[in-house]
Parts: sequence; C-alpha cells; structure tokens
Amino acid sequence: MTTTTDTTQVTPSQTAFQILRLGYTVAPILFGLDKFFNLMTDWTEFLPGFVTDTVNGSTVMAVVGIVEIAAGIGVWLRPRIFAYVVAAWLGLIIVTLVIAGDFWDIALRDFGLLLGALALGQLARQHV
Repeated sequence: MTTTTDTTQVTPSQTAFQILRLGYTVAPILFGLDKFFNLMTDWTEFLPGFVTDTVNGSTVMAVVGIVEIAAGIGVWLRPRIFAYVVAAWLGLIIVTLVIAGDFWDIALRDFGLLLGALALGQLARQHV
C-alpha cells in the first residue's frame, strides 16, 4: 500500500496573500482611472486649498491617477516591492487628507488600507 502526501494544499496564508494581491492591484487601478473621469467623486475636493491655489486640481489628480495605475500594476507584477510603494502612497494621502481637514473618516479608512498593504508586503516575502 502506497500513501502520498498532497503538497498542493493551499494554506490560509497563501489565500490571504492572493486576496490582498488582487485587491491592491484592482483598487489602485480603478481609483487611478477615476481620477480622469470623476465618476465616484470629484477628487479635487480632497486637496488642500494651498495646492489648488497653486496648481490646477485636475492636473494634480491626473498625475495621481497615473501613479495609482502604475502602483496597481506594480503590485501584480512585483508585490514584494510595490506593496510598500502603495503603503507609502497611502501615507501621503493620509497626510494630505489631514491637512485638508474635515476628512478624518477617510484618513482613518486609508490608514486601515495602509496596514493591509504592509501585510501584503510581508506575505509577499513568503509567497513570491
């Protein structure tokens, strides 16, 4: 009688990695694309006044959109690196929201997303 061990079993850690990788690929790409279309919201409302007084808010959001799309693609291709890029980007967004004022709820949500990006980076060390 021969017994074999199934080594193809997916672990909870692998599943968590796959979920986070997909989420942090798709979300930045969709948010980045929306910076050009403003279907979800008028993104310029989240910019501090001193930014929109200096530069056209739509121009800033176009640059933000390009960075977010690139970060999402990067997470898919190189999650070990780009998970931390997304975390840093979320940190910048949090600072911007705090400076703009009145967006504490969104800043707190983005802090949770930042923690998820850090978790993805740690999981990527094991699964990529």
